[in-house]
Amino acid sequence: MPGLTVPRHRLGAVLAGLTLVAAGVAVQAAATPAAAATPHRILFDDGHAEEAGNADWIISTSKPDPLSQDASPSSETDWTGALSSWGVALQKTGSYSLKTATSALTYGGSSATDLSNFDTLVLPEPNTLFTTAEKTAIMTFVKNGGGLFMISDHTGSDRNNDGEDAVEILNDLMTNNSVDSTDPFGFSIDSLNISSDYPSAISDSSNPVLHGSFGGVTKSLIASGTTATLKPADNSSVKGLLYRTGYSGNAGAFFATSTFGSGRVAFWGDSSPVDDGTGQSGNTLYDGWNDSGATNAALALNATEWLSGASGSGSGGGDTGGGSGTCTAAQLLGNNGFESGSTTWSGSSGVITNSSSQTPRSGSYYAWLDGYGTATTDTLSQTVTIPSGCTTAALSFYLHVDTAETTTSTAYDTLKVQVLNSSGTVLGTLATYSNLNAASGYTQRSFSLASYAGQTVTLKFTGTEGSTLQTSFVLDDTALNVS
Repeated sequence: MPGLTVPRHRLGAVLAGLTLVAAGVAVQAAATPAAAATPHRILFDDGHAEEAGNADWIISTSKPDPLSQDASPSSETDWTGALSSWGVALQKTGSYSLKTATSALTYGGSSATDLSNFDTLVLPEPNTLFTTAEKTAIMTFVKNGGGLFMISDHTGSDRNNDGEDAVEILNDLMTNNSVDSTDPFGFSIDSLNISSDYPSAISDSSNPVLHGSFGGVTKSLIASGTTATLKPADNSSVKGLLYRTGYSGNAGAFFATSTFGSGRVAFWGDSSPVDDGTGQSGNTLYDGWNDSGATNAALALNATEWLSGASGSGSGGGDTGGGSGTCTAAQLLGNNGFESGSTTWSGSSGVITNSSSQTPRSGSYYAWLDGYGTATTDTLSQTVTIPSGCTTAALSFYLHVDTAETTTSTAYDTLKVQVLNSSGTVLGTLATYSNLNAASGYTQRSFSLASYAGQTVTLKFTGTEGSTLQTSFVLDDTALNVS
């Protein structure tokens, strides 16, 4: 509905003695932590027949530490294994520490390869069932903040002839465990053998897996693989990123992501895309990593980055393994009602104000983005660390929108609410509001940030206004409650 008809005038110093640019940026610089000194720790499983038959799903024959084979690898052949390209690419960034597990997976034990010592677990086409204890360990690891990368293969890919293939083994992990067997990730793996295809990526410019620091993803590869069926009614965070040709929505997802508790999950329907064609002598391998018709390397590396809570510069992830952190119930945002002026927040001059031209929901101060009736972009942001042990992280704020626009169909002016990593890369857009959301009074908006547990992220509001007819986006009483 129309609100203010007189455009707002930009005031250079609404807050006496404070300017938002000078004070806010200084506060943010002081509050933003330095890049993580501890590399993001990745554990590749090799305790479940990942080398049976022609499979060679290892980053190196040196286990548990690939650096014992070559401490400074520069090419895929410096380490021996069909996943060596993956491992070497991560190692060369200097931001990852890689190990291989050859025995039973545990969580909370004393082993050097115990899951509590890692940020992400990679299961590259397992060929033996996980024990009850292992399934409890894996699911607890994810629930408490760990990343899980599940790579399947086609039905019938029983490489050690024990009667179980990767489809059955990974489905058993998800549906027959002591932590949560009620479709915890929101998808099931299809019993299919798709001979060939080049699944295409969805259009999502803000998705960190499709557009991460290792490059953009357009297509992947199926060379005898399968897909997944998504069930968003069971887990609303599940999302298909690449689909088998002719499929979309909940069917035919070749690559999918989800969250569970404080952790993250990725699924890939074939092991061929991560096979680099090199490995131990005598194995028949397929070079999908370098396939010119796909972007498999970028997909594998971006997904590892996302699962680990890492950024392209190696910062942004927690330096404790999945769930080894603790969580104390708290409200994390500083100056969440804006009553201390620009303290803790950074952004455009004049956004935090006590002007009588708008009404705060409580107190005297509030945040007012746009409202000028001219082409304007206003921003407001705060950086915050969400503890890795927290299973709930609820962002909320009260929003009032008024506008002089008269259209009922066109969003001329917008407010984006986004989550960014420490490099400024957008990890997700929580919502976009516009002049079409104009209404009297404030409305509370709420979002879950549980998937960012263990990370330092920036919450950013960006208001963009067109050249005529003002729209004001007014915020007050923000909160980020964790428990």
